[in-house]
Amino acid sequence: MDGGPWHAGERAMQGLAGVRERMAEIGPRVIRDHMPQQHRDFFAQLPFLVTGVVDTHGQPWAGVLAGPAGFAHSPDEHHLRIDALPRSQDPMAAALLPGAAIGLLGIEPHTRRRNRMNGVVDEVDARGFAVAVRQSFGNCPKYIQAREPVFVDAPAQDLPAHRSSRLEGEARRMVEAADTFFIASAHPASQGVDVSHRGGRPGFVRVEADGTLTAPDFAGNLFFNTLGNIAVEPRAGLLFVDFERGHLLQLAVEAEVLWDGPELESFQGAQRLLRMRVLSSLYRPQALPLRWGAAQPSPYLAATGRWSAA
Repeated sequence: MDGGPWHAGERAMQGLAGVRERMAEIGPRVIRDHMPQQHRDFFAQLPFLVTGVVDTHGQPWAGVLAGPAGFAHSPDEHHLRIDALPRSQDPMAAALLPGAAIGLLGIEPHTRRRNRMNGVVDEVDARGFAVAVRQSFGNCPKYIQAREPVFVDAPAQDLPAHRSSRLEGEARRMVEAADTFFIASAHPASQGVDVSHRGGRPGFVRVEADGTLTAPDFAGNLFFNTLGNIAVEPRAGLLFVDFERGHLLQLAVEAEVLWDGPELESFQGAQRLLRMRVLSSLYRPQALPLRWGAAQPSPYLAATGRWSAA
């Protein structure tokens, strides 16, 4: 049976979830090789985009670019132009080259809208870069905490970043308090990169004593883009945002998916667990010129639990 737009890792995860045949039928209808007008208009109204890239060592990284509405715009249905460049401390800076694979997530938290686009960097210049579309698709609003961003004055220069091989200090506290993170993953065979959103109650990402992270994976769109990539390439990149202060935390991790066990059964609403070993940590204070107000939690979180104190 034709797997449609899904690669072997995605089909394997869909099979474990019992939806492989269903997604083979749905895939060609929802995964496009161009952006519909609705998506083109949506990207153009956003003040930030979440990005996913792979560095020269094959490590995925998640990051974010910001600019006034219109900084991302689509000259035609097969291209997206982004008039912004990563700061020098961002791992994306060295990876943003013509021909490089890139994943983009357009998300508007206060309306809970999000669309994804995976493609290839077409050109890079002094003002920004263009992306040629490979895959374009929408996502449901589940687990997005509603919060609206506003621009603030940013430091003229990057503040010193803290790099570590461990999760410690303020970086650890950010993860322990988070209700949202973003995850970049890659599929080496297709040279594709994807970046996605994960949300939960504050503290839904558990930090073990050794710094290992565990996050529940809730019911979603059943595409399994992220988990399918991890099935064939366990390295991934995480992005945590301090929405009050604009701090960014970028983590390189090695991930695995847990489908059963008492730990999973104890977390209400979780269908799988994502366990991630931190390989490196990059903490960048006040790196994002956006601040968000208080969040309105997703109504879908009412059906989810919390980690036990034990």
